Amino acid sequence: MKNLFRKMEDEPWLFLAPALLIYAIFAIWPMIDVTMMSFQRWNGLDPERVFVGLSNYRYVLTQDAVFWTAFVNTVIWTLLSLVCPPLIGLLLALGLNQPLVGRSALRAIYYLPVIIAPIAVATMWRWMYDPFFGLFAQMLTNWGFGTSIPDFLGNRETALYWVFVAYVWQQVGFSMVLFLAGLQNVDRSLVEAAQIDGAGRWKTFRYVTMPAIMPTITIVLVLSLIQSIKAFDIVYGLTGGGPSQSTQMLALWAFTQSMQIFDFGRGGAISVILLLITVVIVIPYLRWSMKNEGRS
Repeated sequence: MKNLFRKMEDEPWLFLAPALLIYAIFAIWPMIDVTMMSFQRWNGLDPERVFVGLSNYRYVLTQDAVFWTAFVNTVIWTLLSLVCPPLIGLLLALGLNQPLVGRSALRAIYYLPVIIAPIAVATMWRWMYDPFFGLFAQMLTNWGFGTSIPDFLGNRETALYWVFVAYVWQQVGFSMVLFLAGLQNVDRSLVEAAQIDGAGRWKTFRYVTMPAIMPTITIVLVLSLIQSIKAFDIVYGLTGGGPSQSTQMLALWAFTQSMQIFDFGRGGAISVILLLITVVIVIPYLRWSMKNEGRS
């Protein structure tokens, strides 16, 4: 037994092998299979897949109008996701990093939505958005605005943004926890030195705190980017992509093509395009942020 452990210490790949095997089976192989499927025509029932080359990509990019609607919605969603949840999470983290009464309870309360299943969050917010019996409708009625209750999820011009509000409510706690962890690495002596030199809160944050949490900011933005690009559950639960495809997202449209229209080839093509968009955005940003950290 000692010889076995000694051999494993000399060969670290032996420790990694089980995890790598599981990752390859449940992550790498499905990606490879979906990529191959994107060049084929298959309805999920036929025993054989028909190779069609780039036909699925050509159809998605040139003939599928819903794809471009979903693409624009995904871009808007992603841009908002890179600003709203991280910014609100940072403000909460800065506040909850101070010596407050009940600080631990407040941290738990703000983080609670993160651990709730997205479909449950969607169900809850769908009830709150109900224009007849929902929480917001009741509040507006009690405040004397009963005749001007908006159809939150029925207006194709604003439905996407109301869905995004529910998404922010769930995601803010995740950013907050990461920023709280990053703030623990800020050298208190530097903060105190800045305050002694007469620096106010903004200058202390700008020149001391922010540089110290830059690695955390990078992690939060990358995770927010990935999470937003593959947004699916909460949109599916709240609107299903409606009304009139106004809240359709790329991940949801790939699911719809595959599991509802039963065109797995086109669904796979949309999934591959979504993967390529993620890689093209995330890798250059990571290289840029790592290069900047190396200079600092």
